[in-house]
Amino acid sequence: MQEAIAKDVPVVAAVTKINYGPELLIKAVGNQTTGEKAAKEKGHYATDDFFGVFDLPAIYGNPKAALAQTNQIVITRKVAEKYFPSGLAMGKTLQLDNNKFYVVGAVIEDLPKNSSLQFDWLVNWKVQEQDWMTKWGNNGFYTYVRLKPNTTVAQAEAAMKHIYPRFAGKNFETGLPTLQPITDLHLYAEYKNGKSVGGRIEYVRIFSIVALFILLIACINFMNLATARSANRAKEVGVRKVVGALRSSLIGQFLSESVLTSLVAVVLALGLVWSVLPTFNEAFGKQLMLNLAEPMLWLIILVLVLVTGFLSGSYPALFLSSLQPIKILKGRLQFGSGPALFRRTLVVFQFSLSIFLIVGMLVVGKQMNYLRTKNLGLDREDVVYVPLEGEIAQPKKVDVFRQEVMRKPSIASATTTMSLPVNIQSTSGDLKWPGKDPNLGTSVSVMAVGSDFTRTMNIKLVTGRDFRMDSPADSARYLINEAAAKLMGMKDPVGKEVEFWMGKGQIIGLMKDFHLNSLHQAISPLILVFNSANTSYLLVKTRPGQTQQALADLEQLSKEFNPNYPFTYHFMDEEYEKLYRSEQQVNTLVNYFGILAILISCLGLFALAAFTAEQRTKEIGVRKVLGASIPNIIGLLSTDFLKLVLIAIVLASPWRGGQSASGWARLPIKPNWRGGFLLWPVY
Repeated sequence: MQEAIAKDVPVVAAVTKINYGPELLIKAVGNQTTGEKAAKEKGHYATDDFFGVFDLPAIYGNPKAALAQTNQIVITRKVAEKYFPSGLAMGKTLQLDNNKFYVVGAVIEDLPKNSSLQFDWLVNWKVQEQDWMTKWGNNGFYTYVRLKPNTTVAQAEAAMKHIYPRFAGKNFETGLPTLQPITDLHLYAEYKNGKSVGGRIEYVRIFSIVALFILLIACINFMNLATARSANRAKEVGVRKVVGALRSSLIGQFLSESVLTSLVAVVLALGLVWSVLPTFNEAFGKQLMLNLAEPMLWLIILVLVLVTGFLSGSYPALFLSSLQPIKILKGRLQFGSGPALFRRTLVVFQFSLSIFLIVGMLVVGKQMNYLRTKNLGLDREDVVYVPLEGEIAQPKKVDVFRQEVMRKPSIASATTTMSLPVNIQSTSGDLKWPGKDPNLGTSVSVMAVGSDFTRTMNIKLVTGRDFRMDSPADSARYLINEAAAKLMGMKDPVGKEVEFWMGKGQIIGLMKDFHLNSLHQAISPLILVFNSANTSYLLVKTRPGQTQQALADLEQLSKEFNPNYPFTYHFMDEEYEKLYRSEQQVNTLVNYFGILAILISCLGLFALAAFTAEQRTKEIGVRKVLGASIPNIIGLLSTDFLKLVLIAIVLASPWRGGQSASGWARLPIKPNWRGGFLLWPVY
């Protein structure tokens, strides 16, 4: 695709493609300072024009010229200082992945932490290019383009619309090009039918609404507090009116006080954010910054101060300025039922917002529990995966290593996979079967596996069998799931012939559908190919209660077969949890916001209670003289407020089809996101 775009689309200034970014072991060759120090660093294999698309500052050398060479590597400042602390890295040799050697041809500046593109090294694409990478119909890499000046995205997409039908054939006519500006990558990376429909911006909107709720609750509290102090300021209002103050001037005074209070609160809030932000970033894995030099930030703050000040101060200003000086100065100040009703309405409203947030807390919590306990159709408990790298990644040693692992009594089963079964991202459009409509475009998930895959992951076979090591013919056979059978219209697919990655071959097994990705996505058609040499992970099912022994056995074998690499392992449950890291963070933040809203609402209720108690001081005294106890007085004062809270609960609690909150349904989860710099998704 890159070649087709560069050759046939004149509005494109530069185009490049990169892979997903593996973490490979790096070691400095012949460096006496670092000795045998080695560590994994994330990098990309990229095509020659990478630095034509991304203008990254160079420290030493010419990055573009270095990347064009298959024997050179481009590294960041961090890597250069780490492996060559005593001198320049230029011209030195780095060993990559324990079997490839590259000369440092250029050093570039470290990428900012808030950049969506993150890497420590770059190597020429041709070093790892395989046949499948030259074919249309896969999404094994990203394609990025830089447009010529004064070219719009719409113009570029129109110029590229012929790419698929011309080079990929008619069955790709539905795969029209979709470009996405890199500025939209982080927040607007969710696509449906080639159109951006959101992404992380949904979280921004959600928390903006929550923040608005909390701000409204705070404004209501200010109103209640101000009206609670109205008796103390009534004489001030009376005196000012007697000496000639107009109502408009009194309103201006009270609004000014409210705006000033809002301004002081903003100053304190900025200081609090400044001090808490580093801890927040560390706790939630973010790179948020408070850029006080940004004019738009100050404009938003100014608008926020004015709106909040006028909103919260409007009712107290109108109420206090309406008091009659004669009644005030004669000590006959009495409040009618109107202000009391309004204050009660405000209390109900703010508690309704608080309870709404509490409901949100409970729903998100129930959703997270659902995610943790959902049956995915495969077994992720007691499953350990070990990255296949170094010596054990060699095609001739993969199966030997697996067989040695299988001999350990603590191991129940083991298999190899190209991807992790709970997060299969690779897709292909190469699937063909007898009777397929030639104009039908297909996109099926695909994964290369070794033998015993279904047994290791406890995936049910509807019919047929799994791949077997003792059956060489299985290298040209396929396992499919029910969704793939439905796509091809096959009720009994076992024994039928299809054409896919390994050429024409029979389907030998039909798997029960299982979730290939997070629950954000529906189960898609899946085809498994038998190719243990093209796998990246060893999946190990440990026997119950023998996990620690299994890990010790794996470490011993890893040191024996792969001594140059540190032994690393992960649990499948951990990988599954990573799929919902954003949801977990949302859950935590919603809980914090809910607690904050409750505290603010309680402060408002306290203010109203204090005001009511002050108004009923004589009544309380009489009741105590007549023998009322403290619990009686507390009950008397609390009854009215409890009624308001109960009304708020009724108004804010979710009702569905005549059922109360006990009938809550599990809410759908937002789909996950993909994107890139003027990203071209490969269909």
